[in-house]
Amino acid sequence: MANFKLLQDLLQPANTKIVLLVLDGLGGLPRPSDDLTELEAARTPNMDRLAAEGCLGQHYPVDIGITGGSGPGHLGLFGYDPLHYEIGRGVLEAVGIGFAVTDRDVCARGNFCTLDANGLITDRRAGRIPTEKCAELVKKINAAGINTSEPGVEFFVEPVQDYRFVVVMRGEGLGGNLSETDPQRVGAAPLPVVAHDAASERAARLFNEWIAKATAVIRDDRPANGMTLRGFAKYPALPQYKDVYGLRAGAITVYPMYRGLASLVGMAPIQHHAHTAQEEFEVAQQVWNDYDFLFIHIKYTDSRGEDGNFDAKMKVIEEVDAALPMLLALKPDVLIITGDHSTPSQLKSHSWHPVPLLLWAPATARRDRSVVFGEREASTGGLGTFRATDIMTLALAHAGRLAKYGA
Repeated sequence: MANFKLLQDLLQPANTKIVLLVLDGLGGLPRPSDDLTELEAARTPNMDRLAAEGCLGQHYPVDIGITGGSGPGHLGLFGYDPLHYEIGRGVLEAVGIGFAVTDRDVCARGNFCTLDANGLITDRRAGRIPTEKCAELVKKINAAGINTSEPGVEFFVEPVQDYRFVVVMRGEGLGGNLSETDPQRVGAAPLPVVAHDAASERAARLFNEWIAKATAVIRDDRPANGMTLRGFAKYPALPQYKDVYGLRAGAITVYPMYRGLASLVGMAPIQHHAHTAQEEFEVAQQVWNDYDFLFIHIKYTDSRGEDGNFDAKMKVIEEVDAALPMLLALKPDVLIITGDHSTPSQLKSHSWHPVPLLLWAPATARRDRSVVFGEREASTGGLGTFRATDIMTLALAHAGRLAKYGA
């Protein structure tokens, strides 16, 4: 991971701007028809120009051969070793919707699902119900006033987006080392919560008790009459962006989880109603003078890859490229375009493949031989292959924010 103590010692003031543009799941695999990945097949004249003017490389979000989730992948991009700093999805979701998580809480991400008459899952996402239906179900659960067998323990349930919700259990002495209840397949029943250590046994028992009662409340609803819980976690204490990088950092994201992750490292979650890349770049224009660093997250490259839709993922990349002049008009001193992991549409899932990265810094970049932005060009680019935790150090250096080390 980035050497935070070293960086703090070397930080120097500079009136420069850094943008980290993350196309979630950007990396892909060549399709058989023409041997091109989604990024290589996409028409990206603006990114290609930046590649020719800047330099390319590729990074491993977690480590070589490791398939990482979005949480670990973004931590790596932010300079935090995901093997050292582990954050459960429950905390990310809770913080992402603005829930005030405390050190007395255990958070979990919930998925509403569909159960048959035998209690077996027939749809893990309940037909992807809309957020309005999710909020209705959460309201119904909260109205039931579910209590546990122990006084002093509270449950909070909040809708997130689509079929996703958050459950927070609050009380003293609760461990968060718990197993997930999603069997990751249809035709199986939700699993019980199991404690992975003695300190979490009480929390496991109370979560199982709450799940049984909450499921009974919605059992007659359709299509969402069941639930699974994932990503159990307690609140982590992470070094903050302002302290380790000296940056006023802001985050423009569409999905709550990424807003939560950015908040945990000290970025300001910028409120907006944007959904497309163009709309997110418009938000960047509005807040440009308020921040030294902007993290802009594009979700749908990952979603289309997980759907197995090569053309749709390619189209999202093209839409980002078409809107890119809006961002360039702001004249960032450093622009980094990359992803948090690879999501090849052929695999319909995250993968362990390295992720292409484009670094554009007009005043300081050493150009390589790259002329287009794609996986093959990135694999031979001047930045080489490295771990994602080095990206922020590179960004600070190109932004003139690091002094010389040693005499």
